[in-house]
Amino acid sequence: MADLRIYRKLIRNLIKVVFKTNSIDGRISLTGTNGGNLIMGRKMNKTEWSWVLYDVGNSAFTMLTTALVPIYFAAMVAKTSTIDPNEATALWGTANSIAIMILALLSPILGAIADYRGMKKRMFGVALSVGVLGAFAMAVMNTWLAFLIIYVIARIGYSATNVFYDSMLTDVTTDDRMDRVSSNGFAYGYIGSCIPFILCLAIYIIQPFGLNDNSAIQVAFVITALWWFFLTIPLFKNVRQTYYLENKKGKVKEAFSRLATTFKNIKEKKDIFIFILAYFFYIDGVYTIITMATIYGTELGLDSVSMVLALLLTQFIAFPCAIIAGILGTKYGTLKIIKVFIGIYMFVAVFGFFLVTEWQFWVLAVIVGMAQGGIQSLSRGFFGRIIPKKESNEFFGFFDIFGKLADIMGPLLMGLFAIITGHSRYGILSLILLFAVGFILLSKLPKGFGDIKLKAEDQVLTE
Repeated sequence: MADLRIYRKLIRNLIKVVFKTNSIDGRISLTGTNGGNLIMGRKMNKTEWSWVLYDVGNSAFTMLTTALVPIYFAAMVAKTSTIDPNEATALWGTANSIAIMILALLSPILGAIADYRGMKKRMFGVALSVGVLGAFAMAVMNTWLAFLIIYVIARIGYSATNVFYDSMLTDVTTDDRMDRVSSNGFAYGYIGSCIPFILCLAIYIIQPFGLNDNSAIQVAFVITALWWFFLTIPLFKNVRQTYYLENKKGKVKEAFSRLATTFKNIKEKKDIFIFILAYFFYIDGVYTIITMATIYGTELGLDSVSMVLALLLTQFIAFPCAIIAGILGTKYGTLKIIKVFIGIYMFVAVFGFFLVTEWQFWVLAVIVGMAQGGIQSLSRGFFGRIIPKKESNEFFGFFDIFGKLADIMGPLLMGLFAIITGHSRYGILSLILLFAVGFILLSKLPKGFGDIKLKAEDQVLTE
């Protein structure tokens, strides 16, 4: 019943944001039966909620492509070719790496251009169109190669929206609230994405109206694309680019010259550079586990429905854990909590190496759910707090390129080990090195770096 109440409150707040609230101050919040605020600290305003709701929308695409699409792709490869399962794993990992590499090359220049007045939402809209239309197109691809090509295009669009979306964090809230608002984005993204996913999963299992496995997944693509699009409307209506550079002629050329200056500045700002470098390593392991989980389980011969349900459980666990991470980051220090999550992921890599049964996959899903949202949201909020606000898109472009380049290494590493050893177990184990390097680099940052300057009212709320 508690889960149903959360969903009702989420939908009620969505309606208020889309159709405007009737409250006097325009503020929206989730409140418990005792009047307490489920959103940490002060109530989130309409702009913050509109930003958070996009996470709810695009997380549905992430959930689908993490849980069902790898299984769908593996089945498509098996039916239409003579490719071995371990080679299908390698193909999936390579496709993800190609998409990430393309975006990694584009992110800094896209970010630099988006920093100019009025450009951020325009470029966000273009990227959104590519992602949503790609999701629709995936529903009609009948060969594994065509499907993989469209998937790469849709993944590029999805990832590009996140470059602009992440940088909007500096536009929608203040430094002292960034960890919390960022955590809310991930938290409600996890729980909200379960709504369309449960519908898609029910269609896949029940297969009404004469649907089969393939056509049920095709319907799921359409549902997900529609959900993603409609939950973006509040962001377009209510979020404004408050930090920007004034437009000038030749801004594309100027953007390239600014990139060189920004990269030089990042290198000179040693602490920011060390954090980005640490992020490069530890987030590689995080993204690899997210991307490769179900196709790795498929290679082990685990039941596909059981794996999908386990990943659904991950979403439910990640919801409160991401919110708690925001509270802990504010109270004890963001970097300390990130290090704790890195330790959890090192354990996950070892546990994944020995994984052989479905119950172990479920245990793994629970552990990942405890750390996944927290490590991502705290990293995003921390970075937004330590960078210049007017160049947020440009800096987040570099932040994203490090994250995306990292995301190339992990899947390629797993694909390489799958081909060399005939199994991906050792690829999972090798992720420990990535987490260890990230942990060591974070330990080199000075004490108190990037700490939140709390206002008096928030100090009371975290005690």
